[in-house]
Amino acid sequence: MMLPKRLHALGVLGINARNQKYTLRVNERRFYPLVDDKLATKRMCQEAGIPVPRLLAVAEVHAQAKRLLPQLAGEKAFVLKPARGAMGNGILVIDVREGKMMRGSRVVSADDFVYHAAGIISGLYSLAGHADVAMVEEKLVIDARIAHLAVDGVPDLRVIVYRGIPVMAMTRLPTSMSGGRANLHQGALGVGIDLGTGETTHAMFRGESIAKHPDNGHALIGFLIPSFDDVLTTAVSAAARTGLGYVGADVVIDANLGPAILELNARPGLAIQLANRAGLGPRLDAVDEALGEWKKGESNDMSIEARVALGREVARIAQARRAA
Repeated sequence: MMLPKRLHALGVLGINARNQKYTLRVNERRFYPLVDDKLATKRMCQEAGIPVPRLLAVAEVHAQAKRLLPQLAGEKAFVLKPARGAMGNGILVIDVREGKMMRGSRVVSADDFVYHAAGIISGLYSLAGHADVAMVEEKLVIDARIAHLAVDGVPDLRVIVYRGIPVMAMTRLPTSMSGGRANLHQGALGVGIDLGTGETTHAMFRGESIAKHPDNGHALIGFLIPSFDDVLTTAVSAAARTGLGYVGADVVIDANLGPAILELNARPGLAIQLANRAGLGPRLDAVDEALGEWKKGESNDMSIEARVALGREVARIAQARRAA
């Protein structure tokens, strides 16, 4: 286990440092609803022309839960999720095969589906246990270029955007253990990405380094993420719409839409540092050095392309200093 002094020297952020130095400082509370509510996030992105999964049905009260399935007739795959959930909890990924709803290899009955939706509405998976909204959206189709890296689910890419600048990225790969979900605490893989090249550099599984996918044996290191430039511009464009200064943008490379926003997070986890074997601290400090002292209500007038270029330069310098 790495000593605290060593972690500090590497610029690895803990939860308290992230909150005190960044999220509490640059994330104004009034903007949180735009990312805590996935329906609000979807509307915001659609208004900006940023691709998002298609919304299929919504149930705001229990009486509407039974009306979800009739609205999904003809759909071959869809995702039921809480509008205000977190960490992937409450997400039900459904594939329809031979007229049956399947979650992986398990059949999901209509009653089970409605019961799950009712649990969502009751607040079983919401951030503070408050009443929630059950939403159903299309299941995105994995881009064929990365399909071999996914098992029973859709991989996504998490990009940390600080003051409008992308500073670190990883891809999260579903496994059989994660049940098709891309959340690391549920057993998905975290794979760090070189921000400059889009190449995967290091992978972790359940807190340990790993070189091959545990389910199919595919190599995880040295793989070039397709459309990575577009992934970064999509993440930065969406984060810029929120008014928040520290955002985790989750992007999926869909076969039809290209990079699309799955959701945004005002309190993104810190495991991305383990996936990249690098601390966020030096990159965030470098952004502050480049942009100057943060001021409440500040706006970043840089173009999206210039922001991405600065993020790549910040990452390059941080990597060079770490290697020296």
